[in-house]
Amino acid sequence: MIVCPNCNHQNPDGAVQCEACYTPLPATMSCPNCGTAVQTDASFCGQCGYNLRTAAGAQPAANAFSQALEPSAASPAVPDLLPLDPLVPPDPLIAPPVSVSSPPAVLEAPSSILVPIATPPPIPDQPAAVAEVNRLPAPGQSAPEQGSSTTQLQQQTARLLHLQTSASLELPQSLTVIHIGKPNDRIPPDIDVSGFPDSEIVSRIHADIRLEGDAYYLEDVGSSNGTYINNVPLPMGNRHRLRPGDRIALGKGDKVTFLFQLS
Repeated sequence: MIVCPNCNHQNPDGAVQCEACYTPLPATMSCPNCGTAVQTDASFCGQCGYNLRTAAGAQPAANAFSQALEPSAASPAVPDLLPLDPLVPPDPLIAPPVSVSSPPAVLEAPSSILVPIATPPPIPDQPAAVAEVNRLPAPGQSAPEQGSSTTQLQQQTARLLHLQTSASLELPQSLTVIHIGKPNDRIPPDIDVSGFPDSEIVSRIHADIRLEGDAYYLEDVGSSNGTYINNVPLPMGNRHRLRPGDRIALGKGDKVTFLFQLS
């Protein structure tokens, strides 16, 4: 079945446009690993987790590499180089004689030129000196540390609140890509939802949350039942910037639902 990205109507395999709203449907193909019907632009198979991009790019890269190794029939033949003539040593250089001249005469400065005398710096007034002493710390007190007024930024913590069970899942701060799904042999999930009710509608490799700077982005990676943001389907390959309070539904029917929170 092909799910319409506009109205979520289930259309038969091979349909070109939606039977309900006539929206053009995405093309599908069979997974090379398990044979399940997946969209042609999917990154992974939602059933077995097979990497579809690697399988699609391996054959063109191999053909291009084999063509680059084959010698071209139209390449011209390189003629043999002619032997070079032997090098002739140059004549030795003879330095010209250096004439010694009399030392230049030293000009005496006339006695009428006055040399300025540097004046000593002015002595600071008494009030300024007293103010400098007042700034010194009193005996028994430590000097104030420089930069004590500098404030430190607090790092935000992101969480997913499961609405059906009120369970709170903290997102790992050490990962820039967080995989959401169920246990599999290809890409183990960083957030495992297999223990939640109705988790059978969630694919093994369902969605990713990416951290870029201080922003979190949600992306569907080719799930079977889709990902919804605030009850709106998220097209595969598109990213949505998460904001506090966003409602994330994994699969249809709003059965596995999370709220994105920042603290």
